[in-house]
Amino acid sequence: MRRPDGLLNHNVLGEDKGPQDACGVFGVWAPGEEVAKLSFYGLYALQHRGTESAGIATSDGERILIFKDMGLVSQVFTEGDLATLKGNLAIGHCRYSTTGSSTWVNAQPTLRPTKYGTLALAHNGNLTNTGDLAELVQKLEGSATSMSGVTTDTEIMTALIALQDEKNVEASALAVLPQLEGAFSLVFMDEQTLYAARDRHGVRPLVLGKLETGWVVASESAALDIVGAAFVREIEPGEFISIDSNGVRSQRWAEAQPKGCLFEYVYLARPDTTIAGSGIHKTRVAIGAQLAKEAPAEADLVIPVPESGTPAAIGYAKESGIPFGLGLVKNSYVGRTFIQPSQTIRQLGIRLKLNPLREIIEGKRIVVVDDSIVRGNTQRAIVRMLREAGAREIHVRISSPPVKWPCYYGIDFATRAELIANGLEVEEIRRSIGADSLGYVSLDGLIAATQVPSERLCSACFTGEYPIRIPEDMTEGKLRLEITEVHGH
Repeated sequence: MRRPDGLLNHNVLGEDKGPQDACGVFGVWAPGEEVAKLSFYGLYALQHRGTESAGIATSDGERILIFKDMGLVSQVFTEGDLATLKGNLAIGHCRYSTTGSSTWVNAQPTLRPTKYGTLALAHNGNLTNTGDLAELVQKLEGSATSMSGVTTDTEIMTALIALQDEKNVEASALAVLPQLEGAFSLVFMDEQTLYAARDRHGVRPLVLGKLETGWVVASESAALDIVGAAFVREIEPGEFISIDSNGVRSQRWAEAQPKGCLFEYVYLARPDTTIAGSGIHKTRVAIGAQLAKEAPAEADLVIPVPESGTPAAIGYAKESGIPFGLGLVKNSYVGRTFIQPSQTIRQLGIRLKLNPLREIIEGKRIVVVDDSIVRGNTQRAIVRMLREAGAREIHVRISSPPVKWPCYYGIDFATRAELIANGLEVEEIRRSIGADSLGYVSLDGLIAATQVPSERLCSACFTGEYPIRIPEDMTEGKLRLEITEVHGH
């Protein structure tokens, strides 16, 4: 079941797609359970983290089977597909590409033979030393030309672990992990054992949960809830765990230097997830309240840009005393199709996704709360729509500071040139989107709302201060390995 590459256009409306996360990962060790179905539902809960492709690998103790394809989790797997994926352990992945293009060949989990069995691996994050690691793979493979078609940092990690001359997968992984730079939350497996590892900075989330009959590892606690697993704890930055019939074994491969992604709190994580002990919904409500203090407005109604702006809008309304209302209706199913829109439909843009409720908006002064402004196209369209629906004044409020810098750790924002806040002051952005006023929450206010100390957070997209070294030349972006492959470098 391989559909032609590129059939799912992630940005199906041709508008500002906003920040996209790298991926969601899920792993389960549960003898006697239907691990493929557990993985399916776990990935379903993590669908917001990646919508381009999905895959599941299972092992029955003797061999690993993988099924993956382009599309949403619900589009990729049928009941029959899942029935063929038998076993006691599984890993799963839903992808948004941050290294390598959105094609079938780059879908995960990846698979490699090793001298001690088979390795399947799934990854959330982005490595920053892929060039050096690619050269290392080349050296280990003894290949003078290409690297067996390696086009993603995930494949590089898989290859490096598989090519080690160690006694097993665990020893091989522990030999490779210290060589990796950047952000990575990994789940991987051989025929008998489930493994998980997190980079020393813990940029992307990764949690451990307990089933009655086994264990689960997932990107977010919301995925534990959906499969009935109890949240145990976060996997620590710099931690490596193995899960098999002997239970869970944990060891440190690096000293923790926490730098959790601040943007997970603003937008990326599900509102029903917990990160660093804080419920995301509660945190976003607190961010909205802070925003109301810092950027008040005289208005009749506070409305969110659904769904990501809703908790902050609730907080803004509560703190300001301005009533909360739903002025924009979202069609949740837009974009979940393989039918490409025509140019005419594209130009209708955001109308396919959001529609204003005229009876709520007409004649009112509106505060519109959204999570971020990246390129500005979405907000421009929303302001225009609200004006057409009769809004008297439109005050845009944003529950994050201006995004001025790209992320190299697993979020695909845009290039620096595309980020509207990189070249314009707040007043100029306001004029560009057509709002009557524009206000952002301050970085200090945002951090205070998370209740996490600033030194334990990565805020590089707002400040340009990158906690993990990035290569001097990132101009080729997420396709750099493919460019190298094409040119034979």
